[in-house]
Amino acid sequence: MKKYIFSLLAVFALITPKIYAQKTAYVDLDYILTNIPEYKSAQEQLDQISLGWQKEIEGKLAIVDRLYKSFQAEEILLTQDMKKKREDEIVAKEKEAKELQKQRFGVDGDLYKKRQELVKPIQDKVYNAIKELAEKQTIAIMFNKSAELNILFANPKFDKSDEVLEAMGYKPLGSSKDKDKGKK
Repeated sequence: MKKYIFSLLAVFALITPKIYAQKTAYVDLDYILTNIPEYKSAQEQLDQISLGWQKEIEGKLAIVDRLYKSFQAEEILLTQDMKKKREDEIVAKEKEAKELQKQRFGVDGDLYKKRQELVKPIQDKVYNAIKELAEKQTIAIMFNKSAELNILFANPKFDKSDEVLEAMGYKPLGSSKDKDKGKK
């Protein structure tokens, strides 16, 4: 009887890990996003907007610089009241430029809002495609290979990047698996 119970326990010990084993796979989000034309377009649009705002801020800072240099050149000729007035004007212009910079590029600034408007819908589409693929293939955990996640080795047969792109209706430009071969 003991042999029978021991044999049964041994069989369960061998089968149990296979029953509870979770399927994992990974995607390369950088690769996926570079294969989506809308994402490239959104990034280019954000770059143009950012560049325009940066020029606007630099213009305001250039005005501050000119006012300051003018003030330094004329400082000896000015009365105390005139000096104070000019200093206040310079400080106000500099504060205005800094506020504009914060408004455009701050934590919840215009650039962040524009990025949310242009890029977030694409990222949501990618996430939903990954989620659907994982559910369809019963994958428990999906890693992002392009993130700062220390994946020391990734077998290309578990790379689902191309499948995600195809599920979204995009044709991969190359294969993410081919890209990995070039890194060896």
